[in-house]
Amino acid sequence: MAQLIFTQQLGRFMTVPQVETDAADLRGALDQAFDAHPRLRGYVLDEQGRLRENVVIFVDGQRTRERERLNDALAPLSKVYILQALSGG
Repeated sequence: MAQLIFTQQLGRFMTVPQVETDAADLRGALDQAFDAHPRLRGYVLDEQGRLRENVVIFVDGQRTRERERLNDALAPLSKVYILQALSGG
Protein backbone atom coordinates (compact mmCIF):
# COMPACT_ATOMS: atom_id res chain seq x y z
CA MET A 1 0.00 0.00 0.00
CA ALA A 2 1.11 3.57 -0.66
CA GLN A 3 2.17 5.65 2.35
CA LEU A 4 1.31 9.26 3.15
CA ILE A 5 3.90 10.84 5.42
CA PHE A 6 2.97 14.21 6.92
CA THR A 7 5.47 16.81 8.11
CA GLN A 8 6.38 16.58 11.77
CA GLN A 9 5.78 20.35 11.99
CA LEU A 10 2.08 19.54 12.29
CA GLY A 11 2.92 17.96 15.64
CA ARG A 12 2.49 21.37 17.24
CA PHE A 13 -1.22 21.15 16.42
CA MET A 14 -2.13 17.45 16.36
CA THR A 15 -0.85 13.92 16.39
CA VAL A 16 0.86 13.43 13.04
CA PRO A 17 -0.35 10.25 11.35
CA GLN A 18 1.37 8.04 8.84
CA VAL A 19 -1.39 6.78 6.56
CA GLU A 20 -1.41 3.71 4.34
CA THR A 21 -3.76 3.83 1.38
CA ASP A 22 -4.90 1.74 -1.55
CA ALA A 23 -6.06 4.82 -3.50
CA ALA A 24 -5.11 5.04 -7.16
CA ASP A 25 -4.34 8.77 -7.07
CA LEU A 26 -3.24 11.53 -4.73
CA ARG A 27 -6.71 13.07 -4.27
CA GLY A 28 -8.17 9.70 -3.25
CA ALA A 29 -5.30 9.10 -0.82
CA LEU A 30 -5.72 12.53 0.75
CA ASP A 31 -9.48 12.00 1.06
CA GLN A 32 -8.85 8.73 2.92
CA ALA A 33 -6.41 10.49 5.25
CA PHE A 34 -8.89 13.33 5.88
CA ASP A 35 -11.70 10.86 6.59
CA ALA A 36 -9.55 9.23 9.28
CA HIS A 37 -8.02 12.52 10.55
CA PRO A 38 -10.44 15.40 9.74
CA ARG A 39 -8.27 18.17 11.23
CA LEU A 40 -5.59 17.53 8.61
CA ARG A 41 -7.80 18.88 5.81
CA GLY A 42 -7.53 22.51 6.94
CA TYR A 43 -3.74 22.36 7.13
CA VAL A 44 -3.35 20.85 3.66
CA LEU A 45 -6.24 22.25 1.58
CA ASP A 46 -7.79 25.70 1.37
CA GLU A 47 -11.53 26.46 1.45
CA GLN A 48 -11.86 25.64 -2.28
CA GLY A 49 -10.19 22.24 -1.87
CA ARG A 50 -6.90 23.34 -3.49
CA LEU A 51 -3.49 22.64 -2.04
CA ARG A 52 -2.51 25.51 0.27
CA GLU A 53 0.25 27.78 -1.01
CA ASN A 54 2.50 26.90 1.94
CA VAL A 55 2.25 23.13 1.34
CA VAL A 56 4.23 21.00 -1.10
CA ILE A 57 3.70 17.34 -1.90
CA PHE A 58 6.24 14.90 -3.29
CA VAL A 59 5.12 11.61 -4.83
CA ASP A 60 8.00 9.15 -5.18
CA GLY A 61 10.51 12.00 -5.09
CA GLN A 62 8.73 14.17 -7.69
CA ARG A 63 7.07 17.42 -6.65
CA THR A 64 3.43 17.60 -7.67
CA ARG A 65 2.76 20.72 -9.76
CA GLU A 66 -1.02 20.43 -10.03
CA ARG A 67 -2.57 22.10 -6.95
CA GLU A 68 -6.28 21.68 -7.65
CA ARG A 69 -7.10 18.26 -9.07
CA LEU A 70 -4.25 16.50 -7.26
CA ASN A 71 -4.62 13.60 -9.67
CA ASP A 72 -1.04 12.27 -9.58
CA ALA A 73 -1.12 8.49 -9.97
CA LEU A 74 0.02 6.35 -7.05
CA ALA A 75 1.68 2.96 -7.30
CA PRO A 76 1.10 0.31 -4.62
CA LEU A 77 4.44 1.16 -2.97
CA SER A 78 4.42 4.94 -3.51
CA LYS A 79 5.70 7.25 -0.81
CA VAL A 80 3.93 10.59 -0.56
CA TYR A 81 5.47 13.34 1.56
CA ILE A 82 3.27 16.28 2.59
CA LEU A 83 5.49 19.16 3.74
CA GLN A 84 5.36 22.84 4.54
CA ALA A 85 7.03 24.93 1.86
CA LEU A 86 10.04 26.94 3.00
CA SER A 87 10.23 30.64 2.34
CA GLY A 88 12.54 33.42 3.28
CA GLY A 89 15.24 35.62 1.94
